[in-house]
Amino acid sequence: MHRGAARLAARLAILGALLFLGVAGGLQLVRDDLAWQQATLSQYLLGPYGLLLRTMYCLLAVAIVALAMGLYVQLAPRARSAAPVLLLSTGALALAGVAIGDSWLPQVAPDFHRMFHPVCAITAFLCVVSGMVLQAWRFRLDAAWRHRFPLAATWSVACFVLLWVHALWPPAGHGWVQKLLVALIVSAMLLAGAWLHRAIGRADDGVGR
Repeated sequence: MHRGAARLAARLAILGALLFLGVAGGLQLVRDDLAWQQATLSQYLLGPYGLLLRTMYCLLAVAIVALAMGLYVQLAPRARSAAPVLLLSTGALALAGVAIGDSWLPQVAPDFHRMFHPVCAITAFLCVVSGMVLQAWRFRLDAAWRHRFPLAATWSVACFVLLWVHALWPPAGHGWVQKLLVALIVSAMLLAGAWLHRAIGRADDGVGR
């Protein structure tokens, strides 16, 4: 992936994150058939505007993979690792599985869907958050990205902790906690996309001089 492709990846990450946050946030206002404090985001995949949200899930999945690859090629060789790319890509695939599975599996194979949806959802959260933590850790090995490490590490570890709190502590098992976690993850993706875009711009300025 050359610099132009990395720039495209950064822009796709930013666009995907913004569109997802806008659509998912907007549905909390227009879907009066669901109680936003209790309903998980997956419940919005069915019913009014469900196709739009499923499309945003898939767009976000593509953007996650693009961002992972863009960061990989932009970092210095010693800071690169295939582990974050693999984790983020696996999480993205699982995220698309949630969206696609919920579109037709409940009617065609309801028994299989009861297993397929939780597996995809858990895989998406675990892999994406773990990939975030590992990617943040790699930032410290690149002089140009080292100053991003404290915020990236703190943010990703906070997401990791919130994920387990949501999963293991019953009082935190409400829909709004899950949505907060999703918002933090997608916001981190938006921030990383902006960082990547700026890094490419600085590299272009250096080449120009």
